[in-house]
Amino acid sequence: MQRIKITTRNNWQTEVEKLGFGFHTTNIPYWDESVYYQFGMSEILAIEKATAELYDCCLGAVQHVMDQGLYAKFNIPTWAIPMIERSWTEDHPAIYGRFDLCYKEGQIKMLEFNADTPTSLYEAGIVQWFWLKDFDKDKDQFNSVHEKLIDYWKYLKNYLNHGPLYFTCLKETLEDLTNTEYLRDCAIQAGLETKLIFIDDIGWDAENREFLDLENQPIKNIFKLYPWEWLLSESFGKNMLEDKNKALWIEPAWKMILSNKAILPILWELYPNCPYLLPAYFEAGKLSNYVKKPILSREGANIDLVMKNIGLAKTEGQYGAEGYIYQELFTLPNFSDHYPVIGSWVIGQESAGMGIREADSLITDNKSRFVPHLIG
Repeated sequence: MQRIKITTRNNWQTEVEKLGFGFHTTNIPYWDESVYYQFGMSEILAIEKATAELYDCCLGAVQHVMDQGLYAKFNIPTWAIPMIERSWTEDHPAIYGRFDLCYKEGQIKMLEFNADTPTSLYEAGIVQWFWLKDFDKDKDQFNSVHEKLIDYWKYLKNYLNHGPLYFTCLKETLEDLTNTEYLRDCAIQAGLETKLIFIDDIGWDAENREFLDLENQPIKNIFKLYPWEWLLSESFGKNMLEDKNKALWIEPAWKMILSNKAILPILWELYPNCPYLLPAYFEAGKLSNYVKKPILSREGANIDLVMKNIGLAKTEGQYGAEGYIYQELFTLPNFSDHYPVIGSWVIGQESAGMGIREADSLITDNKSRFVPHLIG
């Protein structure tokens, strides 16, 4: 794994905007093609193998949480448990997920699993691929995201309820909308009938007990780029229990177990010999070098890095009331004060590629940059 500086393409902004990538720069750069990471094929195969094994462990952990009734550790309300377990026993489809991995000194360690609403899919599947074609069309990339998305939508076509597949996210969130529309485009290419509706516009017919679109048509299949814990905290979310159509929600409700950092101590308890897992606990005091994480934090908020019981780095935010876990500290590799985390994608239950986000500190936050990679 090498970090290599290069010259950006002339008018690269125009090139990425042609792809529909409108959030490449905010008040700070997000897409950064002045550098790329180069991997050997053996390294790529190791990341692919780790991703597949970790996903198998995660599925086993979901079953364990249900068998042992461990929902309280995840701060999941009791009323949501039947919905979660139904989605699992009925094998409701899961499209994707992103493992955040630290790759350092030949070791691969799982930091967390973004299993419910992982973003950067579009950058990983499309933007960095077109960068590679311009940079060196003879090189390859660990990237079958696009093909696997289309193939899996084709596979799921026969499992959906009758009617269109709706895609939803919040209004006025360009990043979420871009990722949602990308997934929708893949579904269209797979031959599915789709509609876009913002989550703010989804209606509820209390008399007939069904979700409605803006044309008062029932919603029976819906992909959401909207966190499950947000739905559960809103009174509107409880309508899912009353829905006579039993709409198929993607990602399914069982994913709220895997998207919660409480899964990390569960995984460690179940698979202590897995080489890709770090020791993790619900209780403080078991580790002297650790990361303290709220179980539902996002974008690196409210994280504490502690080494030899002394604070190393810390971020602020709005999370923590839901509880914390403590994971052994395994710091990101340092490339001249640039710290990359590998986002390794699972699409349709298979390892499908990766994207790299690079930060200027040990904590990957919402200021981190997306940088491309290639196999050299």
